[in-house]
Amino acid sequence: MKIHFHEGDLPGGVDFGKSVAIDTETLGLNPQRDALCLAQLSGGDGHCHVVRFDRKSYRAPNLVRLLEDGDVVKVFHYARFDVAVFRKYLGVTVTPVWCTKIASKLVRTYTDKHGLKDLVKELLDIDLSKQQQSSDWGAAKLSDAQLAYAASDVLHLHKLKAALEAMLVREGRLDLAQKCFGFVTTRAALDLGGWPEEDIFAH
Repeated sequence: MKIHFHEGDLPGGVDFGKSVAIDTETLGLNPQRDALCLAQLSGGDGHCHVVRFDRKSYRAPNLVRLLEDGDVVKVFHYARFDVAVFRKYLGVTVTPVWCTKIASKLVRTYTDKHGLKDLVKELLDIDLSKQQQSSDWGAAKLSDAQLAYAASDVLHLHKLKAALEAMLVREGRLDLAQKCFGFVTTRAALDLGGWPEEDIFAH
């Protein structure tokens, strides 16, 4: 694993190909309250680019350009949250989206364990450490352990996508999954607009 650390924005010229795995680190799980601190990106090649944002401006034009690029698939685990924080802090609509958590819930119906650690263990036989999950991502200096944890959350997403996509095809649910992925930006907008828990489709 090779970690490239960048202050403020992704450098120009970084090429992730046709798909990029993305995760974020924030100061909590409420996108309206808790600041976006980091974004981690990987092309599935063992390299991870970690961007620490300038929280006074959140100006990151290169990253925004990538997030809006319709030709590059953005692979997330729990895309709903990451898409919402990018919309809140960068003012960007992320598209297109592929979510390993949604895929898992659609195809791994034999379990209720859909966390990243569970997926990586079952499908890739890798033990993922979550030791730094509760961590101060707004600290002036990030530790090597924090950066390694942040990077590990994206390094396996391409392989997870491939494994889950094969299962979705096998069970005839890929089209349903794609429709769900397309709704993520709307779901994120509902979260930010004040409907985070309410099921607006309920009676």
